[in-house]
Amino acid sequence: MTMHINFSPEMENYIKAKVASGFYGNASEVIRDAIRRMQGEEERLNAWKSAIAKGERQLDQGEGVPYTPALLEEITEKALTSVHGDAPIRPDVLS
Repeated sequence: MTMHINFSPEMENYIKAKVASGFYGNASEVIRDAIRRMQGEEERLNAWKSAIAKGERQLDQGEGVPYTPALLEEITEKALTSVHGDAPIRPDVLS
């Protein structure tokens, strides 16, 4: 599909600079990359909103755990152990 899009001079210069840097072969690649990044950001935002909604439902059902200094210490220890362990990093925490 071919589309014709008008850009402000600032955006046009930005796109040209990206192509001139050699990282992109042409303006279309710049635009495609920008759209992929926007899609990824939208997916991360939707996952974040879903996690918040899930947490709110759990709290409403009385499934919450009091946040205490001891709990924070436990979470920190688990995180440090995980970082220094051989287990692969879960993909959901990399997004």
